[in-house]
Amino acid sequence: MGKNTNRRHTALLAMLILSLALLIITFINYSLSPVDRGVKTKLVDIPKGTGFLDIVDILQKEGMISNRPYFSVLAVTMGSSRHIKAGEYELAGSMNPVEIINKLVRGDTKVYHVTIREDLNLREIAAILMELKLAKSETFFRLSSDHEFLKSLGIEGKTLEGYLYPDTYEFDRSMTTKEIIGIMVNQFWRKVTPEMLKRAKQLGMTQTEFLTLASMIGKESGFKDEKTLISAVFHNRLKRGMRLQSDPTAVYDIADFGGLIRKSHLKRTSPHNTYYIKGLPPGPIANPGIDSLQAALYPADVNYLYFVSNNNGSHYFSSTLAEHNQAVLRYQIAKKK
Repeated sequence: MGKNTNRRHTALLAMLILSLALLIITFINYSLSPVDRGVKTKLVDIPKGTGFLDIVDILQKEGMISNRPYFSVLAVTMGSSRHIKAGEYELAGSMNPVEIINKLVRGDTKVYHVTIREDLNLREIAAILMELKLAKSETFFRLSSDHEFLKSLGIEGKTLEGYLYPDTYEFDRSMTTKEIIGIMVNQFWRKVTPEMLKRAKQLGMTQTEFLTLASMIGKESGFKDEKTLISAVFHNRLKRGMRLQSDPTAVYDIADFGGLIRKSHLKRTSPHNTYYIKGLPPGPIANPGIDSLQAALYPADVNYLYFVSNNNGSHYFSSTLAEHNQAVLRYQIAKKK
C-alpha cells in the first residue's frame, strides 16, 4: 500500500509539474507572440483617470488583447498594472503583449507635430488645435481671457492674443488645453527677453502696446527686410498723432473673415480699426514672430509715413502724401492690367 501511494503521489506531482511547465510555456509564448497579425495599426485612446480593468476593456475592444486573464496576469507580473499612462497610442496586432504593456508604461503616445505659422490669430490657432482634437473650443476660449490664468503666465493683456508664439510643437492628446497653451506661452517668453521689454519701456510702450505694434507689422508684411520700414511708418505716425490706417486692424474682429479687405471694411466702427480710432488698437491682432517683435523695437531710421502694396507682397514707401498717392495710382493701374 505504501509503495502504491508513493507512486500515485509521484505521478500526481509529475502531472502537476508537467501541467505547470506547459502553462508557463503557453504563458511565455502568449507574452512574446503577436496579438493578431490580422489587426492593423489603430489609435487607442486611454483617458486620464482610467483604472486598469477599464484599460483592459478598451484594449480588448480594439483587438489588442487575445487572452484577457493572461494579459492581466502579465501586467501584474511586470509590475505595470498601476503605471500605465493615459494618452493616445498607436498599437498594432503585430505587437506582442509585452511590447504593448511597455509602450503604455513608457507613455509612448502618438505625437502631433503642430506648426503654428506667424501672424495667425487666436481663432485660427484654436481651429488648428481643434481639428487635431488637441483642444476643446469652449475650454480654449475660456482660458484665453481668464484673468488669473493669464496672470500666472506673466501676461498683462486681456487675452492670449499675441502670446502664442509661432513655432512647430510636439503635442499629444493626453495634454490638457491648459498645458498646450502653457507650452506655447513659455516659448514666447524664451524669445521675448527682459531686455526687449526694457527697450519697449524706453520707447514709451507697455507690454501690450509692444505686442500690438509687432502684430500689426507682421500682418502687414511677411518680408523680413521691410518690417523695420513698416515699423518706422507706424512709429512716425504715432509721434505725429496720425491715424495708423492699417488694413488688417479693420477686419480683426470679423469672426468669419477670410477674403479680400474692401473699402467698406475700412469704414467699420470697430475698436480695432485704425482707420476709425487714433493710436494703437486695444490689443494685438495676431501672434507675431521674432522678426516682427524685433522690428517693433528697432524701427528703421527713415521718415516714411506711407506704404502701399506693389502687388508682389512687398511695399513701396513714401514720405509725402503726394508721392504716396502717385504710388497708389501707379500700382492700382498695374494691378488692373
